Amino acid sequence: MRLLLRRALTRETADGGLLLIPSAFTGPGLFTRVTPPDPPQLAYPARGIGALWEPRPTAGTDALTAVLGRSRTRLLNELDAPASTTELAERTGLSPAGVSQYLTAMRDAGLVSAHRAGRSVLYARTAAAETLLAAPGGRPPTQLHDRVRLEDGP
Repeated sequence: MRLLLRRALTRETADGGLLLIPSAFTGPGLFTRVTPPDPPQLAYPARGIGALWEPRPTAGTDALTAVLGRSRTRLLNELDAPASTTELAERTGLSPAGVSQYLTAMRDAGLVSAHRAGRSVLYARTAAAETLLAAPGGRPPTQLHDRVRLEDGP
């Protein structure tokens, strides 16, 4: 396999290899560092950070908010990645009991699904919720751009 970067490294290394550094602090981009005698370094977004560095949509949800209510719409927006009731309560400032009540209502309506993961129950948006959020008056879908490409070959 070969790693292709848009920006070429400025120095050839002699058997130094490449140091890969997963990080939650790089944002959505990549960072390279070439400082002799260290091997070239590539910092990239770690798995599990989901949409941590993507801006949260706030505008454009007025029509959906009018139907579902502000709290339910906010919870749907927060579910870019599966989350527990406690996580959602901490992120939104809503009470855990209120979050639980809203999630139960949205699960019964087919907007979220619930799956047990150890001691926690994780909630995720369903396709129906994705359709609501992507509809006019919802929010635009997130677009990701590839910055690194892996290829087979020499």
